[in-house]
Amino acid sequence: MVADVHRTILYGGIFLYPADKKSPNGKLRILYESYPMAYILEKAGGKAITGNDRILDIKAKKIHDRCPVILGSADDVDEVAELYKNLKK
Repeated sequence: MVADVHRTILYGGIFLYPADKKSPNGKLRILYESYPMAYILEKAGGKAITGNDRILDIKAKKIHDRCPVILGSADDVDEVAELYKNLKK
């Protein structure tokens, strides 16, 4: 993940690890993976969401809680967020 996020910061784009049927809460751990990368991306001018919510707004209840991750340039993340809204309609 670190290498992929580094590439995303350097060249733009998006990093996705969304929820799926097998892992409805995502696979990446909030405290160890999602929070640090979301913080770095947001400080670099990007965005980090779960599909619906901002990652840094999530309150972890347990040490190994997980969440879906969509992070990258603000425009790309906004485009994915719009797709998520359309799925719910």
